[in-house]
Amino acid sequence: MIAGPLKQGDNDDDVRTLQQTLATHGFSPGAIDGMFGQGTVAAVMAFQKSEGLLPDGIAGPRTLSALGLADSTTLPSAIPAVSVQIVSQIFPVTPIGNIKSNLPSVLSALVQSRISDKPMVLMALATVRAEVECFEPIAEGESRFNTSPSGHAFDLYDNRKDLGNRGAPDGAAFKGRGYVQLTGRLNYQTYGPKLSTPVDLVSDPDRASDPTVAAELLALFLADRELAIKKALLAGNMAMARQLVNGGTNGLDRFEDAFERGSSLIPDLAAD
Repeated sequence: MIAGPLKQGDNDDDVRTLQQTLATHGFSPGAIDGMFGQGTVAAVMAFQKSEGLLPDGIAGPRTLSALGLADSTTLPSAIPAVSVQIVSQIFPVTPIGNIKSNLPSVLSALVQSRISDKPMVLMALATVRAEVECFEPIAEGESRFNTSPSGHAFDLYDNRKDLGNRGAPDGAAFKGRGYVQLTGRLNYQTYGPKLSTPVDLVSDPDRASDPTVAAELLALFLADRELAIKKALLAGNMAMARQLVNGGTNGLDRFEDAFERGSSLIPDLAAD
């Protein structure tokens, strides 16, 4: 078994084993010479695409496991490096008391959903800052995007088929809540049963703003989009990464700032 990760520039027997295994699977790296060069990068990327993995050209735990060269697909966790002090730098205007109160449940939920590697931790924290910079789960307020000039609160959500809404009062009942601002009957119906202790969020939508529930909803929502998010991040497309969660680019400035701050404060870890 190989501990990994293996990446371009590495030169050892583990790389030779990787090259031999790639060739056996039908993805030739060129010369089997133990040197992780461009040919090996291309072969790893082709294999990753074939297996539905992040095509970053790095042989991390998931790639090595798919090749039969590692026993575990678990990515190194960034959680030990995430402290209240570090997060307070990522959230420069947020009361530190809110971070102390709510950060533990958010980090625990990320571990539970197996997205505690650095890119997903950054994605979670940046999402929280873009959605609820106060670092408390809150309910969405009325705005011109959800309420018409002469209509009742959240009437522009009432008939949104893409949200699974069926008309009034669905818009107000299933408005955005929590850290990820979970919105729409369909999302409430989908994610309630996925919680560690299932909750009927359709009957009791306000539970989505409970701190523990909100943390789990954030983690579950991001986990369902992990590969797409990582592809966007790999391409440097922060707007797309934000859109995959928000459906648009609202809060993109805060999202990008939080991600940049966190990237420099949290140490790099292994890739997929």
